[in-house]
Amino acid sequence: MKLNVQKRLAGEVLNCSPKRCWFDEEHLEDIKGAITKADIASLVNDGVIVKIQKKGISRFRARKIAMQKKKGKRKGVGSRKGRKTARTPSKESWINRVRLQREFLQYLKTKGLITPQVFRDLYMKSKGGFFRSKRHVQLYLEEKRLVQK
Repeated sequence: MKLNVQKRLAGEVLNCSPKRCWFDEEHLEDIKGAITKADIASLVNDGVIVKIQKKGISRFRARKIAMQKKKGKRKGVGSRKGRKTARTPSKESWINRVRLQREFLQYLKTKGLITPQVFRDLYMKSKGGFFRSKRHVQLYLEEKRLVQK
């Protein structure tokens, strides 16, 4: 039984592809007799012709990955793209490093472990990029014996 015309009409009525129109097997004779859009529309209302749900792309895996990333996972070396400076710019790392050194020097000064003159000298060295890290400042202090006990 050819129902090509009915399929096409059903597609137009349901505003979808004819492939997505499903016909009830028990009412094929009624469907065959329907030759106008009005006939098809009445069959749609009766539930004889139904629009099949479109198949989509599942977002389950994408959501799962997003959840893991939210927790801070999946950030290993193999997942990274770009250089180290792309993730944290060199200026930002510089700012963090200098702030840490200055905070450390301020702490030493307030505790009275270094004199204001030594503080000023180390502060300017820090500003000039002399120290690589806070640890480097500590090593420098030990080496030059600048810490007062």
